[in-house]
Amino acid sequence: MGGIDPSDLKWRVVAPVLDRLGLGGAAAVNLLTGTALVESRAARLVQDGGGPALGVWQMEPATHDALWGMLEGAEHADLQTRMARMTCTDIPRVRQLIGNLRYGCAMARVKYFFDPAPVPAAKDAVRICAYWKRVYNSALGAGVVDSVHIAAFTTAIRA
Repeated sequence: MGGIDPSDLKWRVVAPVLDRLGLGGAAAVNLLTGTALVESRAARLVQDGGGPALGVWQMEPATHDALWGMLEGAEHADLQTRMARMTCTDIPRVRQLIGNLRYGCAMARVKYFFDPAPVPAAKDAVRICAYWKRVYNSALGAGVVDSVHIAAFTTAIRA
């Protein structure tokens, strides 16, 4: 099954979005590109099997809403403003995870933002994959750190 070309996703969506958020850099760009590849093959707009996850970054509505709650407060006012600029006003934000690539990417980056550990080195596919599993997919998620998932992060790095 095809999806968004990894290079297009990386350089035309992920890198500019992370730059606008002030949360970029090569490691973060590779992490977010790889996350889309492992979560949905950068192809699915809703979760296989009717699950709740939305968009190519496969974020669940409850996670989306919890992250917005974490953004409240003066210490995150600038990031909250930058996030709001990624949205349009006529569609509920959570529904924009489906069709607004900029917003879906930004929300996925915010998920990682709240983890205190630094993003692993930009070219370390194994550690980036392990970081994705721990922070984004979590112990409850179906994802694993294996050769298939590591290969997706390698694709992201090479894109």
